[in-house]
Amino acid sequence: MSRFEIVRVDARTLDLALVEPFAIATGAQQVANNVLVTVELACGAVGFGEAAPFPAVSGETQERSLAAARSLAAVITGRDASQWRSIAATMTEAEHDEPAARSGIEQAILDAFARALGAPLASLYGGLGAPLSTDVTITAGDVEHARKSARAFYDRGFGTLKVKVGAADPERDAARVAAVHAEVPTARLLLDANGGYDEPAALELLRVLDRLAVPIALFEQPIPPGDATALARIRAQTSVPLCADESARSAADVIDLVRQDAVQSVNVKIMKTGIVEALSIIEVARAANLDLMIGGMVESEIAMLHSAHLAVGTGGARYVDLDTPLFLRDRSTVEGYPIDGDRIRLDPSAEGIGVRPLARFSEPGS
Repeated sequence: MSRFEIVRVDARTLDLALVEPFAIATGAQQVANNVLVTVELACGAVGFGEAAPFPAVSGETQERSLAAARSLAAVITGRDASQWRSIAATMTEAEHDEPAARSGIEQAILDAFARALGAPLASLYGGLGAPLSTDVTITAGDVEHARKSARAFYDRGFGTLKVKVGAADPERDAARVAAVHAEVPTARLLLDANGGYDEPAALELLRVLDRLAVPIALFEQPIPPGDATALARIRAQTSVPLCADESARSAADVIDLVRQDAVQSVNVKIMKTGIVEALSIIEVARAANLDLMIGGMVESEIAMLHSAHLAVGTGGARYVDLDTPLFLRDRSTVEGYPIDGDRIRLDPSAEGIGVRPLARFSEPGS
């Protein structure tokens, strides 16, 4: 038996209350109904991962992710964790339409493997680098909510604010963004519509903000996925760089975006694709001179730290959007999220992702 053989895979619900609804253009999440995945290797190393389905974005649910993870457990038990790329391919074939579940298991396998090696997870991707500076999200809402959120986050040390738009008409969203800029004029502003606009509305928002002299550093997923040509038309009519999120769910999607000259950057989320496919997206994007954003769904520090290690180990990202643990009422791990202001600081002496779930989430019967 290899010391890296997978001898146990466990999946159970991980329900985490939010301090406020995480509202985006396509819906709001009131509670993070996620799935905790645990993988144990023959050598005794134990790794952890998290599936974070977001029904309003992908249609995946906690029930589906839990069932898929438990089904995949039978498929991968007995496999060697050092063969994590081929395991990922097997899982994709078995549960292609359940990327969050697949991601949670990939995370746990890689965490266990890195712990077995006595190394931080980022070392499997290339090694630890400088700390990451994350943005923070101003969720969809009214003008006063946007203004107060901007002030509170800016005072906590966040210099980049991502404003969710697309849930209202362009004029109302422009008023929210303008209020943020007026409150914290030196903050870098990103917009994220999560596909909530059509092409004319997206362009109208940009025209209004330009008229109001509100500088925008990036506009993420202005229209629904599936039309790279429309994204290219928007790009041709604005100086604001565009980023693909929902339009970039695979390396093949990114190749299509590159061919259409549709965007300047892509948002890499392990929950959309799994880790191995995320690595492929990073390689394709870099080869095409696209900027990278590293982001996530509504995740606790478990999945967020997997993304942080991925970003650091592969050379960093121009945009970092790893903020959702800040929206959780309670943490999921003993150690908590290693963030100081906007800086995510990974411990170079830690093994794997460097955190362990709280006993109430991971112990038998929990």
